[in-house]
Amino acid sequence: MGIAIPGILKALLLTGALYFRSQTKQRMIVVNRIREFSKQAISTLYGIELPLDAIGINATKPEFEGDYTLVLFSLVKQLKRPPEQTGQEIGAFLLQEHPDFFSSFNVIKGFLNLTVNDNIWLGFLEMQFNSSSFGYKAPNGRKLMVEYSSPNTNKPLHLGHLRNNFLGWSIAEISKASGYTTYKTCISNDRGIHICKSMVAWQRYAHGATPEQVGKKGDHFVGDYYVLFGQELKKEVDQLMANGLSKEDAEKEAPLMKAAQQMLLDWEQGKPEIIELWRKMNGWVYDGFAVTYARIGSDFDKTYYESNTYLLGKKAVEEGLAKKVFFRKEDGSVWIDLTAEGLDEKVVQRKDGTAVYITQDIGLAEQKQKEFGCEQSIYVVGDEQNYHFKVLKLICEKLGVPGAAGIYHLSYGMVELPSGRMKTREGTVVDADDLIDEMVDVAKSKTEELGKVKDFTEDELKGLYEMIGLGALKFFIMRVDPKKRMIFNPEESIDFHGFTGPFIQYTHARIKSILRKVSAENGMLQPEEGLHKQEKELVMKLEQYPLMIEQAAAEHNPSLLAIYAFEISKAFNTFYTEHSVINATTAYKKQLRLRICQLTAHVIKSSMHLLGIQVPERM
Repeated sequence: MGIAIPGILKALLLTGALYFRSQTKQRMIVVNRIREFSKQAISTLYGIELPLDAIGINATKPEFEGDYTLVLFSLVKQLKRPPEQTGQEIGAFLLQEHPDFFSSFNVIKGFLNLTVNDNIWLGFLEMQFNSSSFGYKAPNGRKLMVEYSSPNTNKPLHLGHLRNNFLGWSIAEISKASGYTTYKTCISNDRGIHICKSMVAWQRYAHGATPEQVGKKGDHFVGDYYVLFGQELKKEVDQLMANGLSKEDAEKEAPLMKAAQQMLLDWEQGKPEIIELWRKMNGWVYDGFAVTYARIGSDFDKTYYESNTYLLGKKAVEEGLAKKVFFRKEDGSVWIDLTAEGLDEKVVQRKDGTAVYITQDIGLAEQKQKEFGCEQSIYVVGDEQNYHFKVLKLICEKLGVPGAAGIYHLSYGMVELPSGRMKTREGTVVDADDLIDEMVDVAKSKTEELGKVKDFTEDELKGLYEMIGLGALKFFIMRVDPKKRMIFNPEESIDFHGFTGPFIQYTHARIKSILRKVSAENGMLQPEEGLHKQEKELVMKLEQYPLMIEQAAAEHNPSLLAIYAFEISKAFNTFYTEHSVINATTAYKKQLRLRICQLTAHVIKSSMHLLGIQVPERM
């Protein structure tokens, strides 16, 4: 049933768009305005100035009447008044001072529940339903860098790399949407003993084979030889142990390990044939990476190579010794004492003068700062490196490295399979390419079960299955708080009715199907009735989109947007189940609901884009 609107309320509704338009330059977000109005009320009524962040505003619980709730308990100490009395006084003040914004209030124990006038929600809808930039902030002049992916060039990307890439790309895009100029960088770990292991195995067992000859992607081709090295090394170690050596001695004396160590020395000395082999095999890997990166949508503004940066830290060591930040031990090695910070002593240069990872990272941090001058540098690296990045930031701060205060480690939990943890050397890692192929196959079978794609061409179907499969994979990973470890289950991730990417993709396609039949019209609507419950709940959630981007950027947590996109989709489906759009009872309601549809489609597409996920126009 429609809600009839008396003349005076209709006038208020007509002023809603004007009110909202007057606030647009200030990026009006309803919850922020309520916080500001509450601050004003407390100042006027009690003569106390509170910071905005001390005023807690939450969405009103479904079992109570209201839209937003002012939490009064936290104010008791400052105001020295009973919360119920305070609520009544603040509620009356807000209703009297802002009748165009609030329609009613009620107080339940320590909570002031406030109902916002429908004119505010209708005004918001009138202003934003056709906006392509809704949710995004204007550039703020601040710069931010995100370093992610950081692969080794001895194996293909795997499931763990996927979480890293998805998080890094998304954090950069969310930060950009929040006003930052962002730079995406990657450090390629292209040197070291692990690279030499693949090279030795190829030399001994490949008989000159190339990726093209065997029909394999270059990264998979090289990775096979890394696994083969581990398998052959185990045979040698087992034989040496059978001859009486301890496991530790056997691993040192194994001919394959000695060959890899010699190759590393030859590389460091620049032996031409070794450098040539190294470049050739790394080239195969980079070609393979490029295909995977293009498929998953990862891109970088700059890639650094460890082979070019591993000597950068030597200058930092000299400066640290001069500043007495570092000290030299009797064997010639250089250390820093971090016991005062609750850590321990950390070596920054070996006794033979070679750099360790921490000094390489110090040198690279300085170089990146010189090149880009970012206020914050975010490193997307697994939680097993928490200690390393704590030490890196401390050392950089003690050395006075520019931008040291902005070093931030986005620590994330490992991804495991239902069968347990993956191990590269044992060949039990799930390659990213293989997993994506499996996801696309699952998307194909699940979609065909629904039987709604008979009018698609073969190319359209191929693109749709890729979109659904990758969307399911990304969403399943991104919906989890980065700090938490997770178990990935391909079958569970593709469900058109659950907390999944395909459910959100299907909702978007459903809305676009409506809008293809009839589109929303521009211009101010003449309100004839107020908002129904499901209409209002959805519009309220849509209005929160800028706040959700802001929060996800501040917390470096894309899962907040994943959860939000799901809640929007769920709210839309509830609304659509209850209310017809095309066959609405009045022309006004039809246009109102079409606007809701249009803004919902935009928010779903935009929020999913910030997660690196595409949404189809139909499915």
